[in-house]
Amino acid sequence: MFSQEIRFDCRRHVDRGVLEVVPCIDGTPLTDLIDQFETEAGMQPAGNAYRGLIPRFFRFGPMEDHFHGRSSGAMGPKTPLLGCECGEWGCWPLMAAITVTPDHVTWDSFEQPHRKTRDYSGFGPFHFDRHQYEDAVKALSAAVSSDET
Repeated sequence: MFSQEIRFDCRRHVDRGVLEVVPCIDGTPLTDLIDQFETEAGMQPAGNAYRGLIPRFFRFGPMEDHFHGRSSGAMGPKTPLLGCECGEWGCWPLMAAITVTPDHVTWDSFEQPHRKTRDYSGFGPFHFDRHQYEDAVKALSAAVSSDET
């Protein structure tokens, strides 16, 4: 199975000054990947609709739980990977199923829950080496923890 590389960019939200988490796949922000997909698919609205998650604003629980699909704050069985450009993940989230096996982590079954008719079957799946994924989540957890103190 081909694996992509994951990292989590931690940056300051432009309007709010708080830590914002944006997953990057093979060096490309997930925000860019989904914007391109939705725009090319002719979805409306599309483009610049998503931003990263803001851990300080929401009770995602530990990042290790959240990015393993065990977040207590998720809506149903899927996990929010991105939130709305306004900073609220529930407003316009990009959701996905996260499957963890001993060797891999997979993100698939993407959806925009406020637009159930949208077809995301051509987006992803994204497969990550479990060890590399764990290292990226640990680095994210450390960044989030240091921001909270």
